[in-house]
Amino acid sequence: MTLQSDTASKHESAVHSDPRWGLVERIAESQHLKSSQRLCQFLLYVAECAIRGVPEDATEQQIGIRVFGRPPGYNSSEDSIVRTHARLLRQKLELYFAQEGAREEILLEIPKGHYLPNFLPRPAEGRDSHAGKARPMEGRKPAPFPLRQATLASVALLFGLLATALVLVWHPWNRLHVAESAVDTFWRPFLTGEPPIVIFSNALFTGDSTNGLRYAEPQESTSNLQHPYVDTYTGIGELFSVYSLTRLFDTHRTSFVLKRSLLVTWDEAQMRNLIFIGSRAENPSLRVLPGTTDFTMVATPDSAGIVNHAPKAGELAVYSRPEHPLSSDYAILALLPGVQPGKRILIFSGLTTFGTQAAVDYVCRPETAGELLKKISGPKGEMQPFEAVLQTTVAGGVPMNTRLVTVHTH
Repeated sequence: MTLQSDTASKHESAVHSDPRWGLVERIAESQHLKSSQRLCQFLLYVAECAIRGVPEDATEQQIGIRVFGRPPGYNSSEDSIVRTHARLLRQKLELYFAQEGAREEILLEIPKGHYLPNFLPRPAEGRDSHAGKARPMEGRKPAPFPLRQATLASVALLFGLLATALVLVWHPWNRLHVAESAVDTFWRPFLTGEPPIVIFSNALFTGDSTNGLRYAEPQESTSNLQHPYVDTYTGIGELFSVYSLTRLFDTHRTSFVLKRSLLVTWDEAQMRNLIFIGSRAENPSLRVLPGTTDFTMVATPDSAGIVNHAPKAGELAVYSRPEHPLSSDYAILALLPGVQPGKRILIFSGLTTFGTQAAVDYVCRPETAGELLKKISGPKGEMQPFEAVLQTTVAGGVPMNTRLVTVHTH
């Protein structure tokens, strides 16, 4: 055994014999974390750094490299994977110590703005709160409570419960709550477990702001260009779509990783649920992943549309938008199996940026999400993979009145 490996073995032995490491392992094996391999790896790595006393190894850069496989020197300001997972891990730790770990004598917390955890003794009143509440009554006689008062209290309680039930049945809030469950059902695969990757379209342009920008041709060689590629633009509809998803995920107290399509790696695409926002033509990442088969986009210099490769009775073969003026738009909305078993790919792809925005809004609203669920639910109520076409009217540069044109389940 070399000196280096012998030293590493001693460090590992010292860490694992530390009583704090037992706490870390219990957290990693708890119901809150064991389903997320990346969060467990994150926790084990930073906890080991804390126990070994090497805070320099628990920086954002080092965690990105050693836990998430980022290359040395990667741009952490553009890649938020460490910050996103740290936020989610803090939430999981809170849940653990409030539930499964309610009797733990040591607390583990990761301070905001830092990644090195602190191990703190739990306050005695927090550890013994349940027992403390029971002891003052031991050996004491309950105070007398007249029967008449008890009867009146029971009647009042009964009327209160009946009034509450009537409010819940008839109040409009109840209808909203029922409708909102359709949004929860549709998004559930992406709101639980490891945060999905939201990938927005990132087309390649050539030119500059002085002479104008144009789409770069796929076969265009960089050596023949007078100006370099410009890859920092996306549509206004994609921007609003990310905003809508941010609100949705924040409401459910979870998060996603946001990336422009040119920065997505194959390794990430294999291991995560993916949400694509924008045209397939502007999402290079989408071209190497499973794509739609029933509906695809076609564009010519004069028009653009969605081709229906398997028309059912009453369906059009091509759904084309008007060009001048642009008064309506079409979009493909699809839920497909991911690269790995159990993973999923969600696609929002408009003929224009307005169609993309309309597709995202469609499944973020209770009433329209419920309409879609009726069409795609299987015999046992499960969501089936599907491809759908949506149409939206465009007025004043805003998508409005989006409707489901057709849907094909697989």
